[in-house]
Amino acid sequence: MSIAPCRAPVLASLDRAQPFASAEDAWFWTMAALTARRDGARLGAGRGLVVRPCEPDDVVKCLDRLYRQRRIDLAHARIMRIWGERHESPSPRIPQEAGDLRLWREAMERLDFPLRAKGIVSGPPRGLQEAEVVPFRGRAA
Repeated sequence: MSIAPCRAPVLASLDRAQPFASAEDAWFWTMAALTARRDGARLGAGRGLVVRPCEPDDVVKCLDRLYRQRRIDLAHARIMRIWGERHESPSPRIPQEAGDLRLWREAMERLDFPLRAKGIVSGPPRGLQEAEVVPFRGRAA
């Protein structure tokens, strides 16, 4: 039995794939896809408006690896799920969300590197800014 060429899946080229600007963006996209899948949507590569360099499961696998390496805790994963389903991050202006914000930032900082290594995220590194060199004012020789 042969497969008809017109029935073969057409995969989008990775040359057109647009990486995410941050780990937060990748996580919100992943949670939206997982929520849609849970609600019965059929997801497929290259069907969205923007071609992405990964599947939602790739981001989940990075998160799972961080958990197995004990780089993130169940508390981090819980906060990521709760705020990911809301499609927003905890607000620094609301005192009741301070604990969630701390866990959220830790999780996003730890998720950032593996996503960059896989080419899923390509924006400026999270939390790193241009450093200012301060001259040393020690004793003169």
